[in-house]
Amino acid sequence: MTLSVIIVNYNVKYFLEQCLLSVRKALQGIQAEVFVVDNNSVDSSVEMVRDKFPEVVLIENNENTGFARANNQAIRRSQGEYVLLLNPDTVVEDDTFEKIIGFMDSHPDAGALGVKMVDGKGRFLPESKRGLPTPTVAFYKIFGLSRLFPRSRRFGQYHLGYLDKDEVHEVEILSGAFMLIRREALDKTGLLDEDFFMYGEDIDLSYRIIKAGYRNYYFPRTRIIHYKGESTKKSSVNYVRVFYHAMVIFARKHFSSRNARLLSFLINLAVYFRASLAILSRFLKSVFLPLMDAGLIYLGIYLIKNYWEENLVYLDGGHYPVELVAVAIPAYVVLWILAVFLSGGYDRPFRMNRVYLGIFMGTITILVFYSLLPETYRYSRALILLGALWAMIIITILRYMLHLLGIKAFQIKRYAGRRYVIIGEKEEAERVADLLRRSTPDPGFIGLVNVKKEVSTIHGFIGNINQIKDIIAIYKIEEVIFCAKDISSQEIIDKMTDLHNAQVEYKIAPPESLAIIGSQSINTSGDPYIIDINSVDKPGNRRNKRAFDLIGSLVLLASFPVTLFIVRNPLNFIGNCFRVLFGKCTWIGYATHHQHGTPHLPLIKKGILNPTDIFKNPSFDTQTIDRLNLLYARNFSLANEFSILYRGFRDLGRK
Repeated sequence: MTLSVIIVNYNVKYFLEQCLLSVRKALQGIQAEVFVVDNNSVDSSVEMVRDKFPEVVLIENNENTGFARANNQAIRRSQGEYVLLLNPDTVVEDDTFEKIIGFMDSHPDAGALGVKMVDGKGRFLPESKRGLPTPTVAFYKIFGLSRLFPRSRRFGQYHLGYLDKDEVHEVEILSGAFMLIRREALDKTGLLDEDFFMYGEDIDLSYRIIKAGYRNYYFPRTRIIHYKGESTKKSSVNYVRVFYHAMVIFARKHFSSRNARLLSFLINLAVYFRASLAILSRFLKSVFLPLMDAGLIYLGIYLIKNYWEENLVYLDGGHYPVELVAVAIPAYVVLWILAVFLSGGYDRPFRMNRVYLGIFMGTITILVFYSLLPETYRYSRALILLGALWAMIIITILRYMLHLLGIKAFQIKRYAGRRYVIIGEKEEAERVADLLRRSTPDPGFIGLVNVKKEVSTIHGFIGNINQIKDIIAIYKIEEVIFCAKDISSQEIIDKMTDLHNAQVEYKIAPPESLAIIGSQSINTSGDPYIIDINSVDKPGNRRNKRAFDLIGSLVLLASFPVTLFIVRNPLNFIGNCFRVLFGKCTWIGYATHHQHGTPHLPLIKKGILNPTDIFKNPSFDTQTIDRLNLLYARNFSLANEFSILYRGFRDLGRK
């Protein structure tokens, strides 16, 4: 057995699928085995591997054992002359394994090897080659000097920025994302140190290989895509703590007590410093926009109030009570901001329709509470309505100002109208185009580009792959999607690298998959479009559904004197309002039947109404009921909730 490929997976199903497809291609003609060690994923990764990759040796853990221990499980069972540790969020070139095995065979002094890694936009990842993190090197890294002077031989030692990234070099530290190890070297050094749960184990193993008398090589004659950071968020406090704790373990293990203490001090200092910055940054990012919205809304309503009282209400002098400014208006603003939050108006990237929905629902809530107040505290309905209008106007202006300034964190979602090209052969390109249309509302343009260089504008293609630069410019393309079935990983990486100045996004569509996978930035590595039948189960939709239930219950309770004469069983209707209000059930749930209930659907609370209530005569067979439930779960929207509630209004008192 020549090669054993080991992949540790944790909840990155679609990345793993793409990785295994590229590995399968690259292993043709090589005696090899592939292990996937799953650390108790909950995203159906295990089922996907069983169904699509029967040749893979699957190891299922019932807990997250960490990177080192999971790799060791497979290493102990592997038989290859070489062992490759490979991250699931990677794509290898078709000839990657052939090239790296050839290099190792011709360099018997090589204990381990790493390759040139690029991110999802084709940009070189500096962690492809690294130096030993001595106290001095760690100091330069921790306090940003290595970033300021990346090519300096003194300050750039962490990522060895002074070494040509396109030449083979002997280096000290290799990345665990792609680390090829000679079995003989592993036998001498031992397996990965399981004291490292995540991070640091690759540094430790690289250093032990050198101490055992071997050399580590950076080998850029083949490349991989590494969608860095999908499994962990690099800006999180937990990442900072775990990463630097791993450095402390390494220092205590390999350095003198004096150097270990010094490095531990620097690292602990960095942990507190970086953690404080991370907490402060996340806090400011989370409250900045709501506070700005609240301030501008309050200011606008205050000015409207002054104009209203001076020119329309108190023409002979006088003012609204001070409680309006001190209590009522702040309460209105808080309710509007809360409603926008519950409707998903602060989820990023921003969707303006969610903001408007939040303002609308907030206004309804305010008016309901307003109607229940004593006459003394009912200051002005007009101010509430004008305030709602002002809130919509100023939030719209603010969002578009931030969007036009180009601040990435404040970009408005623009899938509608986005312009795409899909590179592949006719059948696969059309399949991916259909997937894109189903997952992206109203794309502005979808063009097909053939991988055959002699084909141009026949069979619905707008050109071929050799013309891609001109196609991007002429058609104003914003996103390029490669069909992995028809184009090799090597050519995909070549094109991403060639087009890195084109200001477009890149995605890869694995064959027979419902995902289109790509990278918007190095920290948000995975941005898959997925045809997801569980959309009602998404956190944002669950939040919206709960907000609909709460606000709907309050409005219905307030309107009871009217609804008393409309709904059947009014007393049970009141009981249903309170049951929904306290979370015992929901206004809209699944329709059930006696055969098998609602199989394979996300769990939601029992509903008063269900999708069949949208029809006048809801007499359906079990198959139709299941189909309606599936459509409801897959296409959840507040518009559907309103529609079902409206059509089934008379049955809101149903038991």
